[in-house]
Amino acid sequence: MHFGLHSRSFCQMKKFEIHDLHHLRAAEGWLELGSHLEADAELDNIAPELRSHPNVLEIRWHIYAKARKWDACLEIARAVTQAEPNLAGGWIHLAYAARRAKGGTVQAAWDLLHPVAERFPKEAIIPYNLACYACQLGNSEEAKQWLEKALSVGDSARLKMMALNEPDLEPIWRK
Repeated sequence: MHFGLHSRSFCQMKKFEIHDLHHLRAAEGWLELGSHLEADAELDNIAPELRSHPNVLEIRWHIYAKARKWDACLEIARAVTQAEPNLAGGWIHLAYAARRAKGGTVQAAWDLLHPVAERFPKEAIIPYNLACYACQLGNSEEAKQWLEKALSVGDSARLKMMALNEPDLEPIWRK
């Protein structure tokens, strides 16, 4: 599967026309309603030259994640990180998919996300996910450090609730 990202920059691409924006918003709405099939159909109505735009790819990633098509998610996220390496979400999605794609591992997710953590100091989900990966790799002390970092940068109340419901973090729940 190929998503049309070549060497051209997103900045050089055509801007969204109102009908394309309508389809993008409709796809987001369908996703919020839990219907990834309708969301996917909406994205297919967007002009072909805009289908590799990061906003479209973000929605497409979530559609495929709902469908558990992790290999496709991995490809989408890889395309985003190559074209727009300064988008934190691309790296988060890349690591998440790398763990779940065919042949994926927690170590692969860690290896992708850990090197970029310092580039996104205000993105709480990166240290949160690193805490999950470290915990699953048996590094409880490091997992606690990453979780503390996530709590210090993000909405600590929301992140604490997430952490208490996160099976990946179960080994450090009591601590």
